[in-house]
Amino acid sequence: MKPFTSTTLALTLGALCVTAQADPASQAFYPLTLASAHAQTEAEGLIEGQSLGGTTRNWFAHERGTRDTRWGYYKRDGSRGSTDRRDNWLQGTILQYNSGFSQGTVGFAAEVAGYNAIALEQGRSSVAGPNNRTLTHGDGDVVGQWSKLGLANLQARISNTTLTAGRQNMDTPMIAVIGNRALPSSFQGVSLHSAEFDNLSFDLGSFDRVSPRTEQSLSKFRSENSAGGLETDRASTFGASYQPLRSLTTSLFAAKVDDFWNQYYFGATHELGDSEQLSLTTGLNYYKTRDEGRSKLGAIDNNAYSLSLGLRHQAHSLTVGYQEIDGNEFFDYLHETNGIFLANSLFSDYNGPNEKSLSLAYVLDMAPYGVPGLKFNLYNARGWGIDGTHYKGTGYDVKGMDGETHHEWSAGTTYVLQDGPLKNSSIRATYTTHRASKGQADGNQDELRVVTTIPFNIL
Repeated sequence: MKPFTSTTLALTLGALCVTAQADPASQAFYPLTLASAHAQTEAEGLIEGQSLGGTTRNWFAHERGTRDTRWGYYKRDGSRGSTDRRDNWLQGTILQYNSGFSQGTVGFAAEVAGYNAIALEQGRSSVAGPNNRTLTHGDGDVVGQWSKLGLANLQARISNTTLTAGRQNMDTPMIAVIGNRALPSSFQGVSLHSAEFDNLSFDLGSFDRVSPRTEQSLSKFRSENSAGGLETDRASTFGASYQPLRSLTTSLFAAKVDDFWNQYYFGATHELGDSEQLSLTTGLNYYKTRDEGRSKLGAIDNNAYSLSLGLRHQAHSLTVGYQEIDGNEFFDYLHETNGIFLANSLFSDYNGPNEKSLSLAYVLDMAPYGVPGLKFNLYNARGWGIDGTHYKGTGYDVKGMDGETHHEWSAGTTYVLQDGPLKNSSIRATYTTHRASKGQADGNQDELRVVTTIPFNIL
């Protein structure tokens, strides 16, 4: 389950294009051309181009279980207790150093980042661990303060192509950093990013470990929704992003997760119109997943797709998203990644077997009313038709799902400071309610989340 994000790739529907009344965004063909600028020719040197900075984030979440939702925890005497409330409150800080690239045909650079977390709430029954959102010992005792290397890699660059080896970030439809907690995840392996054309880029990566958001050690990858906690030795991805029109971007990616699945993705984004009058952004995302190798999760044959339509007029944005899962198991992705670019991946992912879902979101940007940086958002989403009764495998616990339904709504606000010594600092507050039928996996709960993030620069 993740908070609502704007990561929705889109393809316009011609029948709706006439709704845009202003001068349209350019629909001109964007010819494939070599990049006019080469990043390596502008390299400043290892020391001259170095930087040191980071962020500190105060992360608070209060959850309240409703109906029969309760969370277990270990009492001091070793017995198990239960509670219908959880509080997690942490201060997460990232201190990151980047060298510049050395000069020459081939440039070299290094990136290192230390991650530190301080638990401001340390009560066993309040946190209700182990290792929910706050790091705990096996007996449920909270680890008051801990640190780790979040990033540690070496980079080599030729022209606009960079090879990175070590612990790093990546952002693709299958393997993407997730940063919705006090600290983000990161991945250990090798990746390559190539942008030798103005409107075409390539990304590939192969990783054998993930650094989780709430753990000190590296772990093997697991799936988000499997029943048995099975692990894979390697996850690899390759793809391209292409902009054929000035107003249209597309992405095509594939991933191989050893002995879990092969997965394929297509997405596109199209914009039409002028937001000062009326603009339309339409979204299409599609995933195809089939089991691979030893099929540790059993047979998988799953299609997942979403379509979103977003209208914007000056300060007001309204988005409708429809999503459907065609398969008798969950649409699954890797745990500790944000590798689900479907429109209705919100507090719940709406990714149950054979599930259909619909969302409606509204955003008010206060900049046109004289308060730049302040936004309000409101959304509602509903999922229905969840049916796992036809599932024949053992990798997912879905056979008891028969016509399950659920819904959620959320209201929030974000303010980003526009100037001064704390420029770009933000505070975000959201309140979300989720309600579900008995067999739906996400349960019944309310959550208040308040997150303050302050960036800083030292060099």
